[in-house]
Amino acid sequence: MATALVDMYSKCGCVESALSVFESNVDKDAGTWNAMISGVVLNGDAGKSLELFHQMDASGTKPNETMFVAVLTACTHAKMVQQGLWLFEEMRGTYGVAPRMEHYACVINLLSRAGMVEEAEKFMEEKMGGLAAGDANVWGALLNACRIHKNIRVGNRQWKKLVDMGVTDCGTHVLTHNINREAGLDAEANKVRSRMKKKPGCSIIEVDNEVEEFLADDHSHSQAQEMCKMLNSILKMGTLERF
Repeated sequence: MATALVDMYSKCGCVESALSVFESNVDKDAGTWNAMISGVVLNGDAGKSLELFHQMDASGTKPNETMFVAVLTACTHAKMVQQGLWLFEEMRGTYGVAPRMEHYACVINLLSRAGMVEEAEKFMEEKMGGLAAGDANVWGALLNACRIHKNIRVGNRQWKKLVDMGVTDCGTHVLTHNINREAGLDAEANKVRSRMKKKPGCSIIEVDNEVEEFLADDHSHSQAQEMCKMLNSILKMGTLERF
C-alpha cells in the first residue's frame, strides 16, 4: 500500500507527500525504493534521486535493473556524465546486475545529450558490439544528437552502417536526411531521401454501409473524374490548388 501511494503521489507531482509516505514506512523493500527514486526522477530532481540511491545502498537493499534505469535517466537529464558512467560500471562490478539494452540506451542518451557524440559512438562500438542493431532508441538518440550538435560525419557514418545491416527505418532516414539538409548538403540529403519507402496518404469514408478508400494522387476510382470536377467547382479562391 505504501509503495502504491508513493507511486500515485509522485505521478501527480506531489513529491513532498510521496516522501512523507516513503519516510514513514519502516519496512522498505526494493519496490518501495524504486517507486520513490523513479518518482523524484519523474519530477526532475536528479540530485535527490542519487541521494536516495546512496541511502538505499547504505540500508543494505540491493538495487535492481529498473532502479538503474531510473538513476541513469536522472543523470542524463542533469547532464551528470561522470556520475552516470560510474553508475553504469558499478552495475555489474559492484552489484552484479548485467546491463540490458535499456541501460546501454541510457548511456548513449547521456553522452549524446551532453554533446559527446564521438564518445557515444565509441561506447556503442566498444561496449555494445552488434547489440544495438535492432534497437531504434539507441540509434535515434545518437542520430538526433548528431543533428543537434551538427556532427555530420558521425551521423552519416552511423546511417551507412544501418543501411549495410539492413535495419534502417523511416525514423533513421528522416533524421539523417535532416542532418544533411540543415548542413546545406542537398546531394547527400537527396541520396538518403531516395532510400525512403514512402506510403501514400489515404482517406476512408463510409456511405450507406459501403467503405471507400482514396489514395493520394490515385485517380483509379471509377468516379474519380466526377469527384474532382465537383471539388473544383466549389473552389472559389484562386490561391487554392485545383485537382
